[in-house]
Amino acid sequence: MTKKQFKAESKRLLEMMINSIYSQREVFLRELISNASDAIDKIYYKALTDDSLTFDKDSYYIKITANKEKRTLTITDTGIGMTKDELENNLGVIAKSGSLAFKKENESKDGHDIIGQFGVGFYAAFMVADVVTVISKALGSDEAYKWESEGAEGYSIEPFEKDTVGTEIILKIKESAEEESYDEFLEEYSLKTIIKKYSDFIRYPIKMDVSGQRPKEGTEGELEEYTEEQVINSMVPIWRKNKSELTDEDYESFYHEKHYGFDKPIKHIHINVDGTVRYNAILYIPGQTPFDYYSKEFEKGLELYSNGVLIMNKCAELLPDYFSFVKGMVDSEDLSLNISREILQQDRQLKFIAKNISKKIKNELKSLMKNDREKYEEFYKSFGRQLKFGVYNDFGSNKEVLQDLILFYSSKEKKLVSLDDYVSRMPEDQKYIYYATGESVERIEKLPQTEMVSEKGYEILYFTEDIDEFAIKMLMTYSEKEFKSVSSGDLGIESEEDQKQTENEQTENKDLFDLMKEVLAGKVSDVKLSKRLKSHPVCLSTVGEVTIEMEKVLSAMPDNQNVKAEKVLEINSNHEVFQSLKNAFDQDKDKVKLYTNLLYNQALLIEGLPIQDPVEFTNDMCKVMV
Repeated sequence: MTKKQFKAESKRLLEMMINSIYSQREVFLRELISNASDAIDKIYYKALTDDSLTFDKDSYYIKITANKEKRTLTITDTGIGMTKDELENNLGVIAKSGSLAFKKENESKDGHDIIGQFGVGFYAAFMVADVVTVISKALGSDEAYKWESEGAEGYSIEPFEKDTVGTEIILKIKESAEEESYDEFLEEYSLKTIIKKYSDFIRYPIKMDVSGQRPKEGTEGELEEYTEEQVINSMVPIWRKNKSELTDEDYESFYHEKHYGFDKPIKHIHINVDGTVRYNAILYIPGQTPFDYYSKEFEKGLELYSNGVLIMNKCAELLPDYFSFVKGMVDSEDLSLNISREILQQDRQLKFIAKNISKKIKNELKSLMKNDREKYEEFYKSFGRQLKFGVYNDFGSNKEVLQDLILFYSSKEKKLVSLDDYVSRMPEDQKYIYYATGESVERIEKLPQTEMVSEKGYEILYFTEDIDEFAIKMLMTYSEKEFKSVSSGDLGIESEEDQKQTENEQTENKDLFDLMKEVLAGKVSDVKLSKRLKSHPVCLSTVGEVTIEMEKVLSAMPDNQNVKAEKVLEINSNHEVFQSLKNAFDQDKDKVKLYTNLLYNQALLIEGLPIQDPVEFTNDMCKVMV
């Protein structure tokens, strides 16, 4: 028997394919099962044009047999088989695919499509086998042949005896070493797991002899071992069934079977697209936040199938970051795969699918918000932070996609409202969308800065998460209405008459405020009278883009760059404290300094900011009391 050399590439290329192309060794079984499925498909296509052939789907199957003693794993199919020339051309020439040529000649009909696109999948067998033997008998041929190879050194072909049409691939599994174990590829449980993971939706039955235990007849409590042939794969994927055939329970069962989560999903989305790029998808909005969701360890992505064969566990390109919480899968017949069937060669189709999926998710979330607000708020409690981060991230490039999905607590409604809800009930004279920031709703409700806006009857949105104000600063406007913090210098509420009155009072007390500003040099940029305050004596407002709440968030970050808000101390001219300040200014300048420091520290405490010198503050309190 003469050993022949591989025609296409060198020993180095084959070694590279065996050792480098595939990220996981177990995919060799996926590749061989896909090839077996292709071989059966070819009989189906032949039967369409050959009246002498009838295709009875029940007669076709793939069988997996492991022999631990001989360390062999056999993959048998009842497909079309290969002639000597086909063995030579398809297996002797690396990277040539008989399936690819066949696929070009035969367009998909009746839901059948050839899986294989490249001819190197077969060589994945050498990752786990020392010797690969192929015994095949072609349809319509009286002769069978055996192809055998030990790897890059070459292969041999010789006549062989085989009664039935089809192909057997026999792998002599490598011996396990200290660092690498190959025994799992002979274990029943491991083989079943690999088949279910990658090839569960191959359209033909994948059979295995499965062992088990059962009560022994004629005995009590005694068990006996038995072996029976079982079909391991599901064959018909749920995503190819008509939506009308499926119930909510079916979708929920699939969610748990695929280990997408232990929770009950809030919503499922079933997509069937038959256009330029054909694909099916089942997506889920989870009910609970995964424990690692807001950590670096979390991996986003959907399962990606190519014609029912799992290609990637998590394809990150299918989901934008702001929808990274979505679970599920996509199956397409139109993906351009590379030789390992793991990485996409071109991303045009993938980008098209990802764009459509993103639109669909947004529309479904909007529909959920409109038709089942309670469920949407349940979802938002888990993933609202991610949507708001999506508004802020990438310099606000996705803000228009997400602005209608975000919710904030309302001072009037006492519940979460959307920006559209807020704007739809704004009075005609209201110029801005007002918001207040704080650690909780309870703390915000007590903020002095909210008094004037609330007295006007205007609604205030409460921002209680650190991302909120950053997102709104990036959003800037909604429905042509600007956002305005209740702590900003100009609220846009005062009439011209009130402004003139405030300016006159400011001028009258200029010397007092100059002294207070001198006392607080480096701490505030200005001290002025306030009309926003009604019952409180003092508050801090800000000038510029950085607010006090943003300062707190930025200072808590690991790379704290000491960014500070430009603060203004505002004094309520209608409060008794202001009269005490004026009296002290006329009689005792040292008391003005004492009162100024006390009022500034009170304003810091109201904002949740730390007092620079707590000892000095307590001493000042004691001086006032004595």
